[in-house]
Amino acid sequence: MKKTNYLMAMISLMIAIPMTAQTKNETNRDFNNNQMHIVTTDNNVHYYNTSEVAKVRFEGNKTFITSTGNSSDDIYDGNASSIGFSLKAQPLASGQFSVAAGHVEITEAKGWQESLYLKWAPFAGAEAYNVYVKGGQYTEYTRIDRELVRDYGTYARADIPGLMAANGYSVKVVPVTGGNEVENAASEATGINVVNYSREGFAHLNYQGIGAYNDDGTLKANAKVLYITAATAKTVTTTVRVDKKDVEKTGLQTIIDAYQKGSDTTPLAIRIIGKISKDDLDKVSSSAEGLQVKGKNSYSEMNITIEGVGDDATISGFGILVRNCKGVEFRNFAIMLCMDDCISLDTDNSNIWIHNIDLFYGQTGGDADQAKGDGTVDLKSGTKYVTISYNRFWDCGKSSLCGMGGDDANYITYHHNWFDHSDSRHPRIRCMSVHIWNNYFDGVAKYGVGTTTGASAFVEANYYRNCNKPMLISMQGSDIGSDGKGTFSSEDGGIIKSYGNIFAERSKNFKYVTYQTNNVEFDAYEATTREETVPSDVKAKKGGAVYDNFDTNDALMYAYAPQSAVNVPANVTGAYGAGRLNHGDFSWDFTGKDSDYNVDTDLKTALQNYKSSLKGIFGAESTPDESGEEGGEEGGDEGGDDSGESTPIEGSIGCDFQNKAPSNSAFTVSGNYSDSKGTATVDGTTYTICLKIESSTSISFTTTEEMKMTLYFGSGDSKCSIKVDGTKVNGDTSSKTLSTTIAAGSHTLTKADSCNLFYIKLEKTN
Repeated sequence: MKKTNYLMAMISLMIAIPMTAQTKNETNRDFNNNQMHIVTTDNNVHYYNTSEVAKVRFEGNKTFITSTGNSSDDIYDGNASSIGFSLKAQPLASGQFSVAAGHVEITEAKGWQESLYLKWAPFAGAEAYNVYVKGGQYTEYTRIDRELVRDYGTYARADIPGLMAANGYSVKVVPVTGGNEVENAASEATGINVVNYSREGFAHLNYQGIGAYNDDGTLKANAKVLYITAATAKTVTTTVRVDKKDVEKTGLQTIIDAYQKGSDTTPLAIRIIGKISKDDLDKVSSSAEGLQVKGKNSYSEMNITIEGVGDDATISGFGILVRNCKGVEFRNFAIMLCMDDCISLDTDNSNIWIHNIDLFYGQTGGDADQAKGDGTVDLKSGTKYVTISYNRFWDCGKSSLCGMGGDDANYITYHHNWFDHSDSRHPRIRCMSVHIWNNYFDGVAKYGVGTTTGASAFVEANYYRNCNKPMLISMQGSDIGSDGKGTFSSEDGGIIKSYGNIFAERSKNFKYVTYQTNNVEFDAYEATTREETVPSDVKAKKGGAVYDNFDTNDALMYAYAPQSAVNVPANVTGAYGAGRLNHGDFSWDFTGKDSDYNVDTDLKTALQNYKSSLKGIFGAESTPDESGEEGGEEGGDEGGDDSGESTPIEGSIGCDFQNKAPSNSAFTVSGNYSDSKGTATVDGTTYTICLKIESSTSISFTTTEEMKMTLYFGSGDSKCSIKVDGTKVNGDTSSKTLSTTIAAGSHTLTKADSCNLFYIKLEKTN
């Protein structure tokens, strides 16, 4: 196990004897100011804006804080344990770009976690944009998928997921007019830095590549990508291996259901664009939750990631049920007004990773405790090796149920979640062994962590701000109400080991009792080091459960690097913190709501009325608010037929197939596409998606004059030939190209030998 100390930065006083504090000039934690903080021996924290601190001095065991404009000092008499400093919140670092007249005007370029994004002003006359990325796994400029380039009316935006961590990414935006790139109007952003998601937690213990992605952030080999908008959720099509046959499936839920047959484990990335409502889906396979991801048998390998694109990806009116699944990931989208639970890990799941999700109210249920929905993220029977990290729980009623009666010891991690004025269950644990570290409990109205039924919870280095009951064990300590009954459960108790937590801005109702204070009516065993084992004579009052010390067992634990609790709020609320990219496109002010656990009716109305500002995808025939098909599939074969008459070609042009369609409308194409047939580099740009030259393939176009045609084939092709108007023409197998002169008129390219075409270039001969 990776050993960690929690020495506070800057100054460590380590005063052993707690005494008193006289404080008048302190303030609350403020992310908009640089602050100094003092941690006291009772695990409380006191803040001062550095601009208002004139002097800090020490006299024996006393610490004096002199504030500007105030004659009286704040005095900490023997109870200051450490002093540190917190910087105000910092935004994502920007890449470099310039604005030149006559070029695309880039307005924002930033990297995030395994992704980056650009924004730019609409370019006069452009009907679309081709966007290219270089850096990380892309050694040369490579065009991104068309679906990632979106129209927001007043601005255009491109997001690029699936990037490995690296500094110095470059992105080029080229406007497209009349089907042709306007290269002399292109603009470039450089110096964009991308970092990895944190993969600390039980989900990744002895398991690599959860979902459709490798641990370095890149898509797995042969991964398929489905782009889902309100317009395409019913019509998206791909092939799925079912009973040893490739079967075409249409509709999001229908495609996922086909994976339940167990014949296809091809990695599948489902990318949500804009807002998706329940009525947009082809169907739902869970009557309770909505969308269902289900394996054939217990712990079936799925290799599925459901992720949002950008900062506005949202599902509304339904949640997600996961059953019998192994290797599923959810990231970077919001869930609003779900049917029952936002995400329910129902039965026999393992290696599930839920992170960077914004979780809101569900639909009102029939019970008194279901006003905000039945649950948010629930883990039930047989679910194990799960990581729930960097999620934001927005005023949720019941945040997370963890475990059912009779479960074996299942190992779960919660880290860097932002419990933003949520009420209870952070989590509520039965049976399981759960590690809860570096979470921000921000104005929690009822209670934080609760254990029952023999559960073991290690609650480590969390920041509790105005939380009345940070930790509870069923039927003892602070759980016992005035009537002698448990406030959250009447079940047998579990055991909580606590270490390094901070309890700030305590209310008058704050309650926390350690075993060291009362060895019968206690809320937690307060460890002196994180490696300390809890003695076997520490037992739950009801049921006599003991702590299983999973966290000190090297055979059971994962490596992780917790930060000091005092730094958690800045991390969780920061640029790489909880929730979606840039904390999403929805905001709410919870000022004054710390102790209020009632439904915020204004918030609920705002969720009911929420709409994405997305107008559409550039080059698509329909917008997300209209019927029709847009989007497609990356990482496998896809049939296509771009019917209609081709536009006569004048001048020199090029055509690629990066969006599984010809990039130039002058070409009419029928055939299948693939991203697993090598690459081709043309004039410094590398192309990864090709048109497979098969018996069914046909390419038609018309030229107005004699032209030189150059075809670029894949790096792995052993033959580079094609039929031009019925006559076979052989290419150069060493350079993987074919060059020939064609006359003015209509032309058709068809199969001569099996090969893979990545690019067509037509140039004037004079």
